[in-house]
Amino acid sequence: MDLLLHLIVSLAIGLLIGLERGWKERAAPEGTRVAGLRTFGLIGFLGGLCAVLAQRFNTLLLAFAFTVLAALLIFAHREDVRRNKDVGITTVVAALVTFALGAIAVLDQIVIAAAGAVLTMTLLSLKPVLHLWLQKIEYPDLLAVIKLLLISVVILPALPNTGYGPWHALNPYQIWWLVILIAVLSFAGYIAIKAAGPRRGLLLTGALGGMVSSTVVTINFSRLAAGKELGALIPAGIVLASAVMFPRMAVEVSVVNITLLPRLAIPLVLMTVVSGGAALWLGRQQSAHKPDPGLTLNNPMELLPAIKFGLLLTLIMLVTKGMYEWLGTKGIYLTAAISGISDVDAITLSLAHMAQGSAGDIATSRGIVIAALVNTLFKGGISVFIGGRAVARYVLPIFAITVIAGIIGLFLMEIT
Repeated sequence: MDLLLHLIVSLAIGLLIGLERGWKERAAPEGTRVAGLRTFGLIGFLGGLCAVLAQRFNTLLLAFAFTVLAALLIFAHREDVRRNKDVGITTVVAALVTFALGAIAVLDQIVIAAAGAVLTMTLLSLKPVLHLWLQKIEYPDLLAVIKLLLISVVILPALPNTGYGPWHALNPYQIWWLVILIAVLSFAGYIAIKAAGPRRGLLLTGALGGMVSSTVVTINFSRLAAGKELGALIPAGIVLASAVMFPRMAVEVSVVNITLLPRLAIPLVLMTVVSGGAALWLGRQQSAHKPDPGLTLNNPMELLPAIKFGLLLTLIMLVTKGMYEWLGTKGIYLTAAISGISDVDAITLSLAHMAQGSAGDIATSRGIVIAALVNTLFKGGISVFIGGRAVARYVLPIFAITVIAGIIGLFLMEIT
């Protein structure tokens, strides 16, 4: 019965992949397709049967069957090219993958085989979306992906995973890994803005921009609103970008030291709900008015900014550790307040990492929240200084309430 079940899964895998291939070729006349629903089902089943024979007699039978199938598919594809002038080999490759997955299902890897079939079907069905993305990708974006792979796959494994410097606070491997984390988060937001376009509305642009840098969004939107009466929508974009900062900090903490997340959840959730709810409320006041946000975000995957952030993170980690050794928890709070003026990512990662060592969870959690509060106040000052009254009358009250919510969250954090 177990063998029969595995063979049924092999057949189901072929039918699943064949469903996508058959649907794509559903308009083609009978007999003009290299393989359709039934053929793919039989190919998956054939893979399972050949795996059974290979187990009973000789493993070379499986390789021989795969080679024969590949030869038949190549011959059929050649005839298809002559008739339809279609040189694409996706169906041929998909058929070979189906055979392999059918064989894997019988070789006691039924979960991997089923997951592989779903992934194959998904990849095949995403052809229009993937081709559209390729058309939108520019050379700098492709280069950014290459750089991301360079710093993560090539550079990271080569770095020593040991502490250096005073208090052994500087670990090159861990520091660079944190740089990669920030680069991935920022690049995800950058790609989201590229895909959605900056003209899809200020709220969407503000939310996506907040994944990269809420400070940059605040500066750009405040410049756009300076000296103009554009209503509440631009302030809503500023506030929403700031609201996205808090979940971003939660993601950073959860990746580095998830044990801090339950303690930080109360203040971060409170600040997210207050600022996010206020932003959406402001946006609904003028939902039909969508000026060009004019948001310009540089590609975050340039190597020089990544190196600069790594140096900043190194400095903050060293200063935070030193201040903690000299002043105790007061040193953590002071460093967090100073660092939060310009950047919350570095201090958040530094404190989350410190909590794994000598520093306590309470002190580091307070420091992270302090950095978020100071950064929120700093962005409020930026919006007033650049945007003037048109922005200040909306942003300042919301940021003030957000800070109060964060302070309340600090007190609630102490009693939980």
